[in-house]
Amino acid sequence: MRLFITVILTVCFSAGRLEAQKPKNTATSAASKTSVTTNTKSLLWEVSGNGLTQPSYVFGTMHLMCAEDALLSDSLSYGIQQASRVYFEIDMDNMAEMMGLFKYIRMRDGKKLSDLLTAAEYERVKKYFADNKSILPLSMMERFKPYFIASMISETRMPCESRNGMEEVIMKAVKSAKKEVKGLESIEFQASVFDSIPYADQAKDLLKTIDSAGREDSSTMKMLSVYRAQDMDAIEKLTVEEEGGVASFLDLFLYGRNARWIPLMEKAMKESPTLFAVGAAHLPGKKGVLDLLKQAGYTVRPMKHLPGAAQAGYTVRPAQYRL
Repeated sequence: MRLFITVILTVCFSAGRLEAQKPKNTATSAASKTSVTTNTKSLLWEVSGNGLTQPSYVFGTMHLMCAEDALLSDSLSYGIQQASRVYFEIDMDNMAEMMGLFKYIRMRDGKKLSDLLTAAEYERVKKYFADNKSILPLSMMERFKPYFIASMISETRMPCESRNGMEEVIMKAVKSAKKEVKGLESIEFQASVFDSIPYADQAKDLLKTIDSAGREDSSTMKMLSVYRAQDMDAIEKLTVEEEGGVASFLDLFLYGRNARWIPLMEKAMKESPTLFAVGAAHLPGKKGVLDLLKQAGYTVRPMKHLPGAAQAGYTVRPAQYRL
């Protein structure tokens, strides 16, 4: 399960490394406009109004982080309790769907990583995997799409021994509460995003990842810091910065997907209270899911989210959760 989550769910904070032959960014103005998340520090939001009989909730996850930071809060636990079902980006309770990753992780037309690099470049990749621990040996990843390989490298660079993701923590609580689990999109769709970027560009980016260990480690620390602070403005800025986020691929990786999710979210919320747990980069900005829900007529409000409070046995008082 960890391998699936690591390689398929690191898109939003990591895709900015793809710098070769970048398409023109048509959405750079989004970060400069005031949104519902401006000057707000919370990863958990309540959605109400517009005909909903009960509120639903949206939580911004980080797909890979230090285990000591991957904790529930009492308010997030309350949201799980109140929801009749939980939506992740993909259906994490469907093992057939999760196992289907191996159908899409490989490059088309029998391509191999060595076909995309010069002999000298390929030797640099081989040396990196010989000198560093990885989830899988390079020999098993020869036909993997290069960006999947780069995503797996990111796990080894986390500044902690034990790693986890908020999806896994929430999933454990959801299973314990016997809630239904669904996905906003399929693994097939998420994997197809990688096919929108030429494999040669992905391979060059893999080299950049390997050659810039110090800078990449610094970027990882920055990601962890802004997530811990729950700073929506900083998360958006990190996402759209040239060196730190999805940059010129905003429409592909974020905004287009956000827009696709809104009709599904509306349908689910109208049927019953729902918790949506998606990557934190999807929340802020004028084209983030929270603003899109507001534009659709819903009231969105930030809630207090204090990681670890659930374990401390805090009393559930819903009215106190709102900021």
